[in-house]
Amino acid sequence: MARSAAQKRSVKAAKPGYVLDEQIGFILRQVSQRHAVIFAREIGINLTPTQWAALSKLSEVGACSQNQLGRLTSMDVATIKGVIDRLTARGLTETAPDPNDGRRLLVSLTRAGQQMADKAAPNALVISRETLAPLDAKERETLIALLGKLR
Repeated sequence: MARSAAQKRSVKAAKPGYVLDEQIGFILRQVSQRHAVIFAREIGINLTPTQWAALSKLSEVGACSQNQLGRLTSMDVATIKGVIDRLTARGLTETAPDPNDGRRLLVSLTRAGQQMADKAAPNALVISRETLAPLDAKERETLIALLGKLR
């Protein structure tokens, strides 16, 4: 007996070669979303993850060009410019001419920016610990090493 077109469409296909739930990009996005929720809950101050990355990196390395800061924080030119513009408007960063290259501006933390970075750093450590909490110590070490290889 011949099947109708509707019956043929309702037949479940064999397992496809591509299963979304098994794909690294999908899994990384889900983990990233979980981490973003933890970040928003735990950072304790009014900062986005990209703003925190810029403050944290400036605290770590000191003054640098906006382009260098973008490279150090994996942000494109437009994103780092917007981040620095917003942080500067809040009085957390400032720019000054580079004494070695007058064509370039250096971005640095203001005193308020350094204080905010110092205040947020312990919270950021809590965020990392909570993100990795489902893993034991060896699994955390392995995950960080493997993700580092994928950068």
